[in-house]
Amino acid sequence: MQDGFVKVAARTPEIRVADVAYNTKAILSEIRDAYEHDGAKIIVLPELCVTGYTCEDLFWQDILLDATERALTEIAEVTADYDAIIFFGAPLRNNAKLYNCAVAVSHGEILGVVPKQNIPTYNEFYEGRHFSVGYEDVMIVNLPFAGEFGIPFGANQIFVCESMPELKIAVEICEDLWVPNPPSTNHALAGATVIVNLSASNAVVGKADYRRNLVIGQSARLLAAYIYASAGEGESTQDVVYSGHDMIAENGALLAESKPFGDGCAASEIDVSLLAAERRRQSTFQSSGASELDMGYVHVEFTLEKAATKLTRFVDPHPFVPDNPVTRAQRCEDVLSIQAHGLARRLAHTRSTHAAIGVSGGLDSTLALLVTARAFDLVGLDRAGIIAVTMPGFGTTDRTHSNAQELADALGCELREVPIAAAVRQHFADIGQDENVHDVTYENSQARERTQILMDIANKDGGLVIGTGDLSELALGWATYNGDHMSMYGVNGSVPKTLVRHLVNHVADTTSSAALSRVLLDVLDTPVSPELLPASADGTISQRTEDLVGPYELHDFFLYQVLRRGFAPCKVYRLACYALGDSYDAATIKTWLRTFYRRFFAQQFKRSCLPDGPKVGSVAVSPRGDLRMPSDAQANLWLSGLEHLDD
Repeated sequence: MQDGFVKVAARTPEIRVADVAYNTKAILSEIRDAYEHDGAKIIVLPELCVTGYTCEDLFWQDILLDATERALTEIAEVTADYDAIIFFGAPLRNNAKLYNCAVAVSHGEILGVVPKQNIPTYNEFYEGRHFSVGYEDVMIVNLPFAGEFGIPFGANQIFVCESMPELKIAVEICEDLWVPNPPSTNHALAGATVIVNLSASNAVVGKADYRRNLVIGQSARLLAAYIYASAGEGESTQDVVYSGHDMIAENGALLAESKPFGDGCAASEIDVSLLAAERRRQSTFQSSGASELDMGYVHVEFTLEKAATKLTRFVDPHPFVPDNPVTRAQRCEDVLSIQAHGLARRLAHTRSTHAAIGVSGGLDSTLALLVTARAFDLVGLDRAGIIAVTMPGFGTTDRTHSNAQELADALGCELREVPIAAAVRQHFADIGQDENVHDVTYENSQARERTQILMDIANKDGGLVIGTGDLSELALGWATYNGDHMSMYGVNGSVPKTLVRHLVNHVADTTSSAALSRVLLDVLDTPVSPELLPASADGTISQRTEDLVGPYELHDFFLYQVLRRGFAPCKVYRLACYALGDSYDAATIKTWLRTFYRRFFAQQFKRSCLPDGPKVGSVAVSPRGDLRMPSDAQANLWLSGLEHLDD
């Protein structure tokens, strides 16, 4: 349960219809394996697994129901030493009625019984012949296995972990998920962060995909984890077949799944603290304002020991870039379309027929130029109105200069060259700057001279200055204030550096122009650099950005976990070591994470006055809504969170 993670498992035992003794052993075997092998703290088994779902009229036999009640006591007693909460299905009598129930046990105690609310009597389902509709209100009932003080019985129960208050579990059973208003909706609004579903969903062609979509969609809609365990081997195949389809989803992501007709086992870690944070962030969640007590819910407490949780779930090392090539290509098209349409609207609104853009031969300016060309096409403007300005300075290399020229030619833009060395030297003379002192003034003077040129060209020709800086640079403050930091519309402002590379590569792969593809591939092969320091003796780039601020691969990972997830430094560090540990050692990760926090806080003043630009993803730093942060906030608390971490 470290860092908000809880290990969970869905298990499908191989049962025999109506053989309660056999099924009890099978259930206990699955529980033991899930606990000892997976380390699961929440274990979910299928609907009516104590008897088998397909007992039909045998459910009317008292001998079967008596055996079921004894089995409940046995399961609770045998698992008494397990530090876990366990849910399994059983038919139970109460007040002269029979109910299809989920039973919750933990540390040898039967915590509560949750009856199924939606009883299907259509197609191959005829549960209404045997079972009564479960009621929402929770009552304390005296059942043979309930003990001296009775047991909670009713649908509106939330099982709350004393040692992790954000871990709140509610139950629905099979058909409950398939109805227009599933009980899990109210469960979540009443505070449940985890929904468990005990199911006996039969296999028909196409149903597994539909079922998967239901589970994933409900977890997204509720900002919850969803643990789904379904009946499988051993159920009667007289009319239908059961495939043992188990799933674990979290906020719209499928974490684990057993293949239908497979091993009947799914295990992963759910991030309860993430779910709670997402609900706090989304202002429309629980907008009714009603408390769980007002909604008629009863809290049933249980406890779990606080212990480290070994991670096995997938943590994306590149959260902004899909790993699947097809998905990645579609993502690139979506991003390029958002950027281009955003700029097209601004061009149309300002009646601009020209755009000025500084083209350095680097990745960011290349992407901005590609987007501008698309925007001009959308508006119906001649690309000759795009003024691609190359402004060679003290650090410009022949390679980047040549690529800038070829790129403008391939896109049909007007190319203008305005060398800045003489103007910058004059500025140095005016302010008393020694050209041989390569300090921040030396570098920033060049950036501001270039911005002045672009602004004046845009004014002269009646156009907009298109900003090229990307999200990663803005997060780190890797931009010259009122230099490249400023423009009239920043098309790359919410595109992280790791995605910029793929966007350029996507255009290179899909363009019909061999010349454009060739120059784009060479841009991709060029080291990332602002080229503000003189080139090396051999004419190559001497100033490499990632040597100075750290790998963008790491910083983009940090950026996503900090801004999108809101994770604490220790959790960001742990996840980075887990996801990127094969590429960077722990000491390197900690060093650059410290750099990230230090620069992120110190450079907010630049982000507070960013130009307009389109938001393309879930992470952005626009001061007009995406990131409202005071420029004088202190990073001490975050940096101190890294002090005692082991490398």
